[in-house]
Amino acid sequence: MKRELPPGSLVRVTARGSLFDTRYAASAFSVFGSVMVGLNEMGHLPTVKKVDQSKGKKGGQGGRATRQKTAEGSFELEGSIPDFPDIGGADGRTLRSFVRISKGVFAPGLHVNLTPAKGVLINSRLQEGRQYLDSEADIPFARYGTEQQEWTVVGSIGSYGTEETSLPDMDFYNAGGSVSRAQFAEVVNAQMRNLGRLGSIDLPQSPGFSLIPFAVYRSIPRSGAAMTTR
Repeated sequence: MKRELPPGSLVRVTARGSLFDTRYAASAFSVFGSVMVGLNEMGHLPTVKKVDQSKGKKGGQGGRATRQKTAEGSFELEGSIPDFPDIGGADGRTLRSFVRISKGVFAPGLHVNLTPAKGVLINSRLQEGRQYLDSEADIPFARYGTEQQEWTVVGSIGSYGTEETSLPDMDFYNAGGSVSRAQFAEVVNAQMRNLGRLGSIDLPQSPGFSLIPFAVYRSIPRSGAAMTTR
């Protein structure tokens, strides 16, 4: 594909896929945790694992996650998930860990993930403020759910997942001892490509690639009822 369809090629991809948004995951886990805390306080939830009440004392509320501000002043997404008793292997700490990982693997925002084959991910991140699917984080999931469905993305190929397995030398100096800006940028980019290869940051992972979406739409099944209506 890299030879026949280099980056920038216009394509239309139809495959099974699903939506993903770290913000929605954090919101859903927060709501679930709140329900579990409420049920536990009413005595309707059996305590499988005793909650360490000391974790949330610094924030002024025992049993709740401490909400920490980022440098920009906004709260961390995982900070809204309270501590609650372990329910079938899921507790507040585990769900907060999922959100922390999600923030690295998929940068917060709405993603359309197509999986045409096992181990292959074609990712399109929808730019905010542009189209119909761009709305409050929970609305697309309330409409389309989290299950895999058939989606079509029309757009251009952004980049392919790297197949590099070695990193360049950390030598980014010119002969006179000054920093080579070009070489330094390549060293840092190579580090990021390596992290993308490992799946740790929001970059394409081989053998998948990223798509710059021009249009995203869901397939409409042709049922007998629909034909009769027409």
